[in-house]
Amino acid sequence: MTKTFLARLTAVAAPFVLAFGLGSAPQPAGAQTQTPAAPQAAASAAAAPAPVALPEKPAAPAAAPAASAATAKVDNPYGIGALWSQSDAVAKAVLAILAIMSMGSWYVIVTKLLEQMRMGRQARAVDSEFWNAGTVQAGTARLAEGSPFRFIADAGMQATQKHDGLRGKVDFADFVDLCIHRATERVQRRLGNGMSLLATVGSTAPFVGLFGTVWGIYHALTAIGVAGQASIDKVAGPVGEALIMTAIGLAVAVPAVLGYNWLLRRNITVMDDVREFSGELHSVILAGSASA
Repeated sequence: MTKTFLARLTAVAAPFVLAFGLGSAPQPAGAQTQTPAAPQAAASAAAAPAPVALPEKPAAPAAAPAASAATAKVDNPYGIGALWSQSDAVAKAVLAILAIMSMGSWYVIVTKLLEQMRMGRQARAVDSEFWNAGTVQAGTARLAEGSPFRFIADAGMQATQKHDGLRGKVDFADFVDLCIHRATERVQRRLGNGMSLLATVGSTAPFVGLFGTVWGIYHALTAIGVAGQASIDKVAGPVGEALIMTAIGLAVAVPAVLGYNWLLRRNITVMDDVREFSGELHSVILAGSASA
């Protein structure tokens, strides 16, 4: 009886258990809810507007300053221009003195060279014009005005006219030789004008530049003392100033020394022609006075 009752109870309860299991299963319900969501999401994605790409900022403005900074000319803070603008009165005075010395030496070199070349042309003209004349007076008139050779010839002619009075007591040959020699010495002194300036510049310009060097080192030491440390930015300017002063002093002195030696050697050559003319003129005047 009992078994029959249990079998009937199981047969009655089985449909209810099966129905409850089918209603509580999660997978079929989840699949049914997800299936309509997928097309809906796809439709919303399709309907959404596409994102607009914003234009990137050009890199040219950022690179332009770097390129311009690389190609721009950087002013030298330690050059001659900076030296003049940043230096004190003493350094400017030293630079001005060196500039005046340089201009004076170059002026003397150029003018003396032109004078020597002119005297060389006048010496060649003497051979073709003076010595081919009939008399000393005629030959003197052929020479150019301002020529040292004409000056000497005039001195010899005046000696023949001034040989009277107390001068007449001197031997005529000695008196003429004295006058011609005096004129020759004057030509030599005029030819040597300016040579002392070259010698002075050549000997003193390095010391003037050295004074500027010492003054620049003094400023460097002062900057170190004020800053309390020997940093390169504190001493670069004054030390650069000192080196520039030394270089300028040498640049002024070297041309002056070379020009002095060169012009002095050329003066010797020119004066040889002048002395030769003086000696021959003296002999011609004595011969003319003897024949007269």
